[in-house]
Amino acid sequence: MGRIEIDLKVMHGKPVIKGTRIPADVILGSLAGGMTYEEIEKEYGVTKKDILAVIEYAASIISHEKVKPLKMKA
Repeated sequence: MGRIEIDLKVMHGKPVIKGTRIPADVILGSLAGGMTYEEIEKEYGVTKKDILAVIEYAASIISHEKVKPLKMKA
């Protein structure tokens, strides 16, 4: 995940694609909105490897998420 960096001086510490000010969540949102890799590459000037790094980063965050069941009222 060397393509994703977190620096408090860049975008207030949000994860971005290294060497850019493009937040990872913008790329994920673009994918969720139906944009293709090619459209994202053209729109933001990133590479397919950058997009895949964002997906890998998001997957690693989710894989460590703790889920606690809610207590249901009877």
